Amino acid sequence: MTTKIAVLTSGGDAPGMNAAIRAVVRTSLHFGFAVSGVRDGYNGLVFNNIEELDRSSVANIIQRGGTILGTARSSDFETAEGMDKAKKVLVERGIDVLIVIGGDGTMRGAKQFSEEHDVNVLGLPGTIDNDLYGTDFTIGFDTAINNALEAIDRIRDTAASLERLFFVEVMGRFSGFIGLAVGLAGGAEDVLIPETPTDVNALANKINESTRKGKKSNIIIVSEGDEAGNAFTIAEKVKDCIKEDYRVAVLGYIQRGGSPTANDRILASKLGFAAVEAVQKGIKGCMVGEVDKKIVFTPFEDTYKKKKKIDPAIYKIIEILAT
Repeated sequence: MTTKIAVLTSGGDAPGMNAAIRAVVRTSLHFGFAVSGVRDGYNGLVFNNIEELDRSSVANIIQRGGTILGTARSSDFETAEGMDKAKKVLVERGIDVLIVIGGDGTMRGAKQFSEEHDVNVLGLPGTIDNDLYGTDFTIGFDTAINNALEAIDRIRDTAASLERLFFVEVMGRFSGFIGLAVGLAGGAEDVLIPETPTDVNALANKINESTRKGKKSNIIIVSEGDEAGNAFTIAEKVKDCIKEDYRVAVLGYIQRGGSPTANDRILASKLGFAAVEAVQKGIKGCMVGEVDKKIVFTPFEDTYKKKKKIDPAIYKIIEILAT
């Protein structure tokens, strides 16, 4: 009997998801598996919105951002009734394995669904936040930081021309991976992230010292989830200390969109291929990631319960290079 695989994307979209879908579909067909796509995340399971996919279904999508399957956060799937309906749909369609692509919420749903309803589920890390334990990088992270960096490079041109202080807010409600990467690559004077406390007075002193040394502009990167507030709030607090005019730029969803970088396409393709290989080997109940350039399998619960740590050395590098 032919093994049947279904693939879905859930939660926030991330550049490279289409490359992962393509890899899952074409690798499945290579091994003689049947493969279907679930529309709109877990909602598609609950409401039976599933269609068969073939090679042509995923043609010319590797370069596209977003996800051709659509994505959503499903309140229906979070209920016992919704999961029961999803399980029934899989049984009726004869689907043996579900591959989910998404972030921590996706992995939480995968764990519960697999354990409570005896479903064979595998996960792929698809989130720009790069906050899932069990992989060095998540699908979409590299594109997001490059999108943000392009915007920051343009802001720096304006900041230098106007001799002005800029606060640039990047995504990262609970993690500072985007902020740190962009701060280092963009030559920021400081980076504020959720993982570390923010001392507004110390920040103001740093800006004053930078100005005293003759710097004509300063750029401060603020992760949206910093405990001291968003970029607007922090900018106002700093202004009270330095009495200098400022501007705020919130990059927002611009970081999510656009064609995925080569790194994201390569990572997504490798992980999608590895997921189908895992199906062939009978591996289940885990997320497929890459650590030190090697494919690893991490239990769903570990991906969101174990804290993926930032590299504190990056802070030191940013501080030294900004002086």
